[in-house]
Amino acid sequence: MAKVGERVEQACDLKILIVEDQAILAMELEHVLTGHGCEVIGCAMDLPASLTLAEGQRPDLALVDLNLLDGLTGPTVAQALVRDHGCAVVFLTANPELIPEGFAGALGVLTKPFDDAAILGVVRFARTFIRERRVDQPPRRFRMAPWLKTPPEDLPRH
Repeated sequence: MAKVGERVEQACDLKILIVEDQAILAMELEHVLTGHGCEVIGCAMDLPASLTLAEGQRPDLALVDLNLLDGLTGPTVAQALVRDHGCAVVFLTANPELIPEGFAGALGVLTKPFDDAAILGVVRFARTFIRERRVDQPPRRFRMAPWLKTPPEDLPRH
């Protein structure tokens, strides 16, 4: 587990999309991730903006809040990113009870509030899944999607 001052060297080859309607939190996430070598391709506050950014930038990983400016559209964002762009998704939310069954294709959820080490651990976990097609030990405070615990042999690319 990385400490706050360590770099996420393995994660710097990921393009990350932040989908969060709280501007301060989105900026803080961007600051933490870029400060640890990650490429943040943009921040979106709603469904249309997130899909527009994904279409133009093709993210590897999206960090998605459930409740956005246009309502409870985070699960719809997640489904579209996974289905249409092969993007891995991790939910960031204070309301994990609102996550749909099957996690809308997301890898899991990190419950707010979280610290830098927790978000960096989640990025590392996602990177291992995306690049190596394997599931590592989940980081602290991260709840893995049930489908990820026993992935099928023919798991589609995220």
